[in-house]
Order: sequence, then structure tokens, then C-alpha cells
Amino acid sequence: MASAGRSPEQPHQPEDIRVVVDTIPTLVWSAHPDGSAKFFNQRWLDYTGLSAEEASDSGWTAALHPEDRGRLMDYWGHLLVSGKAGEMEARLRRYDGEYRWFLFRAEPVRDNGGKISKWFGANTDIEDRKRAEALLAAEKRTLEMLAGGARLSDILENLCDTIDAQAGNVISAVMLMDADGMRLWFAAGRRLPKGWVEAINPLTIGPCIGSCGTAASLKQRVIVSDIATDPLWVDYRDLALRYGFRAAWSQPLLSKNQQVLGTFGMYYPEPRTPSETDLRLIEGAGHIAVIAIEGERSQVALTRAFDEIAKSEAELRTIIDAIPQLIVAVGTDGNFLYANQTVLEYTGLTQEEVRTQKFHELFHPEDSERLRGQRDAAISGGVPFEYERRMRRRDGQFRWLLVQYNPLRDEHGEVIRWYATGTDIDDRKQAEERTRQENFALREQIDQAFMFDEIVGSSPALKSVLSSIVKVAPTDSTVLITGETGTGKELIARAIHKGSHRVGQPFISVNCAAIPSSLIASELFGHEKGAFTGALQRRQGRFELAHSGTIFLDEIGELPAETQIALLRVLQDRQFERVGGNRIISTDVRVIAATNRDLAAAIASGTFRADLFYRLNVFPIHVPPLRNRKEDIPMLVEYFVKRYAEKAGKQIRKIDKNTLKLCQSYPWPGNIRELQNIIERSVILCTGDTFSIDGAWLSSQNLARPRSSRLLTETLHSYEKELIEAALAESNGKVAGPNGAAAKLGIPRSTLDLKIKQLNIKKNTIRQSSR
Repeated sequence: MASAGRSPEQPHQPEDIRVVVDTIPTLVWSAHPDGSAKFFNQRWLDYTGLSAEEASDSGWTAALHPEDRGRLMDYWGHLLVSGKAGEMEARLRRYDGEYRWFLFRAEPVRDNGGKISKWFGANTDIEDRKRAEALLAAEKRTLEMLAGGARLSDILENLCDTIDAQAGNVISAVMLMDADGMRLWFAAGRRLPKGWVEAINPLTIGPCIGSCGTAASLKQRVIVSDIATDPLWVDYRDLALRYGFRAAWSQPLLSKNQQVLGTFGMYYPEPRTPSETDLRLIEGAGHIAVIAIEGERSQVALTRAFDEIAKSEAELRTIIDAIPQLIVAVGTDGNFLYANQTVLEYTGLTQEEVRTQKFHELFHPEDSERLRGQRDAAISGGVPFEYERRMRRRDGQFRWLLVQYNPLRDEHGEVIRWYATGTDIDDRKQAEERTRQENFALREQIDQAFMFDEIVGSSPALKSVLSSIVKVAPTDSTVLITGETGTGKELIARAIHKGSHRVGQPFISVNCAAIPSSLIASELFGHEKGAFTGALQRRQGRFELAHSGTIFLDEIGELPAETQIALLRVLQDRQFERVGGNRIISTDVRVIAATNRDLAAAIASGTFRADLFYRLNVFPIHVPPLRNRKEDIPMLVEYFVKRYAEKAGKQIRKIDKNTLKLCQSYPWPGNIRELQNIIERSVILCTGDTFSIDGAWLSSQNLARPRSSRLLTETLHSYEKELIEAALAESNGKVAGPNGAAAKLGIPRSTLDLKIKQLNIKKNTIRQSSR
């Protein structure tokens, strides 16, 4: 992702470095700090077919897919501005003109001063992964559409669209075999020219009838790399070339008993020999098409069977036996009555054994225990239902089935029988499990890199915070943590402590806002016996308790002015005195402070000392609100659900998808603390194995957030100032004495003097105006 502007300095690379970089089995490049191209390794040049001179300036972007070029360059520009590492997926053209998906990674290199000195990048081929993901998604979508009763034509069109999107310049199509077994009819492929479809439809099959006709005739895959010269296309060559076809591959669609169901074809506008990836793609697409065709035919056959059931039970059994799908008749009490021939062949049982305990023993015990109550309740409800469970095949292997129950009703609408159909989905489940394991491994990597105790997430905003923690933790620098309430500022402070050399020493946390202003100095620095009323013995303060460790001062913005001075002394001289004492005590403690207030505004209003702020703000860390790190919400939900489910002794296996969407759309004014409380409440009320949140809870709490946490403080200060000025006016500017403003307000004189100073009240002005 190098920008234009300078020519790649290919010749200026040290020879030994170039040799090493050229042997790296990936595409490597570097760029100047401004993003201009600096170097492409030989593998990059060989892959794209560009020379170093051709790749210079903006020349390298010619190898990008036109649809991806704009967004990739925009993203590269964003990285240059932010100075952060990044990655993006885009298509890169190979020397032979084929585009393949790559993961583009870019990483800045900084000098000792922290300034970016260059960029390094690597392009990793992910074409096979993208195609595998697309095939898995297409198979899942096919099963969902089958279960939802979608038309076969719609299912096949969806499959063709998926393959076309993966291969770029390919046009895919499905043809279905006529009932006579001699002709193919066009079924799906919206990108095929209409004139071509009309000219070949129907297509008589034969050993030399193009790619599809030959594949159906021979029951094997046919690859024609160049239509212009291949003898299989002698009858349709001119027509194909007229419509721009130069290569055509076809995969026969065969049922389990080797009956030809149709063909899946792929057409290209240039001569082309398939790669191993291409062969896996067409084979996978053909497999999905077979699932769709057989599933649709099974559903059609089953529907016909239901229509005929009233005529003859014996005839029904004959029909069901002919259906290539697992079908079992179930009584209204849930007992199994009989199974079709496919079930008997699949399980190795006899028709008599289906009605005994032997049939029940075929089901995996874990699934039987899990589904018993669900199945009984669904049968009692009389509505169609489905579930997934494992069943032991005759070879002893347990395989996953999608079991769908449909009721048969009499003329009065009463359920007289159930029919359960089973579809083998074990391959799909294994693919999902592999994906889950891969995600689990990835999650563990993320956990190791980006989790500090309860700091959960991997968003760019949080990564920036964690990066700051890693950098500042080993030092003894004072840290000021800012952020809204509920964002987890204390967790950040604890993470800094645990990453420091003081980790084995105390971590003392103090909430400055929770301690009365008259006691805060004693709480922090301790007091001597008799220092004030109630000081019956000497007491150590939090700074002494935190000696050699870390003290965390939360809500630092609430400290009174006199305590701010004492704290400033600790930060400057590492010394303090107990309240009522005169002995200087030295301390070795790291100070971490936090606030949700705007300290700059507090400095401007005179309620917070500027010199203290600069002492605290040596290394600032801003914790982003949860609404700015929405990508972390699924991980946070999963973390808290697991935590509170274990605490409550509940087995929660899944999280409702709508709940995740709801959580990501809600602004969370209370941040992580609000999310944590909502999840704890929901876990307590959860009765099944699927976690969900009542949307009404969020809507009722979705109140407008205050624009700033200092608005309340400013309002209180304004009201307080009005009361004091009114009392001073009544006492003609006099503070002490029985008729003074302090007596009228019911507060000590020293407190009033402090308030007058904090609120910048001019007593002389008030005395003059009252005359």
C-alpha cells in the first residue's frame, strides 16, 4: 500500500538485505514515511509481472482490482495520517491476468524519537480461504433456503451468484436433467446471455456435445481450456465464440446412486486451465447444487406422499421408502411407528426394531437428555418444529442430522401422526466446528495480547489504551487517567501497577469524592494523636500504607484546595507531614490519578491548581467510552455472561444474535458498568441455555447523556456563590461574628473564607453595593 510520489529505490537496498528479503515466501514491500514506494521484493515483482520501474510512482496500483483500488488507497491514506498499523483485504492481479484475494498489512517503523522512519508491508494470498468461506456460507444458505421452503430456482441462482462473486470474470450456470435422461434444461445463471440460453435449450447430451453435454453423458468432469481448438465444441464453437466464451468447465451433478441430476458449468472469456483452487471451487459448487436438487426433490416427493396418505397407508409406505431421505412416522404420543427403507439402510435396524428401545439407543445420549423436554413440548403444541441431533450410523459413527417434524391432520384439524425427516449435516457441522476452533485459537491469541485481568476487547481504541499501559507501566511516571464514569479507569490503574516493578507491593485505591473535605487530608497523610477532636491515636494515612507501591487517587478533581497543595508537595519532594504533626515523612510511592471532570475548565474556574495538573499529567491516558468501541461489545457480552453464569451455577451455551445487535446499537451512557449490571440481571432471569436481554430495559434507560460531567458541578458552584453573596450583602461584607455571613449560613468562618477564595467572590464589591 505504497503511495505515488517517489520511485522505488530498488538499487539502493544493501545487497545482503535484498537477498534475504527476496527469499521470504511472501510479497514484501516498504515505503517512505509519506507513503511513497521505496522497495518491492523480487517475489512481489515476479507475482505481478511488473518491473521495479513499472511499479514506481502510481504504477504498482495497476495491479489492484479496479473495484478495490479506491478503498485500499483511502485506507492507506488513513494509516499514513494516524501513524498506526493496519490491514485490509483486496484483490491483486497476477502476472497472467488473474486476480486473487490478498491480505494487505502495513506496519510503521519508528526511530528513537518516536517518529516514523519508514513503513514495511506484506501481502498474503488468502484466495483459498475466501473461497472456502464462500462455499461454506453458500452451503449453509442452501440448507436454510431448503428449510424455509424456497424454490429450487432461487436456491440455484443464489449459488451461481456466490460463485460468480468469487471468481470475478466467470459466468456460472446450472442445467437440470430432463425426466427422459437425454436432455439438459437451463435452470440458473442470470449472467448467461439470453441468446445463448435460447440457442442451446434444451441441450441433448452426448460424448462430444460441448462441456455440459459431455459431462452429463460421461458422468465425469469435463475441462475445455480453449473452445476455439477443442473438438468437443465442434457443433457449438462458432456460437460460443460469438458470445465471448473461450473456456468452459462442467461438473456433473450426481446423486448418491450415480443418477445424473444435471451439470454445473463455468464459462470464461479467455483460454484458461484450472488450478487446484479452481477445481475445488467447481467441485464444491457441484456438491452444494446436488444438496439443493436432492433436497428439493425430497421435499416434493414428501409433499406428494402427504397428499396420498389418505388413499392408502401401504401405498404411502412404498412412496416413502423410495425417497432418498431419512423419514420416520411418529405417533401423537411421541413413539416411533415405522421408518422408511433409507432409515433402515442407514441404521442397520429392522422395521420391528424401530419400535423398540434399540432405535432410541442410536441417538447420542447427550442429545437425548438435552432434547427430551423440548421434543415433548413441541409435539404437545402441534406445530412444525426442528432440531439438530447426533445419530449412530450402521458403521458405528455418530453423525449430525437436521431433524424436521411436520404434523399430519385429519379433516377436523386434529394431529393424527407426525413425520420426521432427517438430513445428514455432519459435514457442515464439522466445518462449523473447525471454524469455531480457529476462532477460539484466535480469541486466545487476542486474550494473551489484549486482556489485562478484566480489560476485555481488541478494538483499535482499546488497543491504543493497552499500548499506553505497556509503555508506561515499567516506569515510575505519574499517570493521569481520564474518561467518563463507568469506563473502567481503576482497571487501567491496576493493570499499570501489575505491569510495574512495584507489582509485589501494595496497590491502595482512594475515592477522593467519597471522603468529606474535612477528613481527606487525614485520610491521605494520616494524623497524630490529638490532631483534632476524635483523633484518639496516631493513624497512618494512605500514602504511608502505599509505601513502595502504588496509590490510585480516583476523582482527583474533587480534592479541596489545601489538600491539593499537600499533594503537590508529595509529587515534587516525595515528602509530607501527618495532620497535627511536624515530622517530615519521606515516601516512595507511584501516583496514578483519575477523573471524569474537565480539569482544564476547573483550572480556569480556580477550583483546581494548574501546577498540580501539570505534575499529574506526566503521562495522560484517555479511556474511550463504550459507544466508541462497539466492536468490543460481543467479546464483553461473552465475557460477562460466562462470568455471571458460573457464579449463578447456570449452563448458558449460546447468546441470542438479536441481543448482540441490540447491545451494539445502544449508546451505553453508563458504559461498561451499565453493560455489566444489565448482563448480571439478565443471567439471573435466564431460564434456558440461550442468553438474551429484554430490549425494554435498554430503551427505558436510553436517556440523553449530559454533555459534560462538569455541568452539575458548575450548577452547584453557581448556586453556592449566589447564597454566599446574599449572606455577605446582608452582613455588609462581614464574615465573622454573630451577625456575620458565616453565622447566617451556619458554617465555620474558615470554611466560608475558603469558599470565598474558591468562588472568587469580591467582599469589597459586595460591601459597597449593599450601602
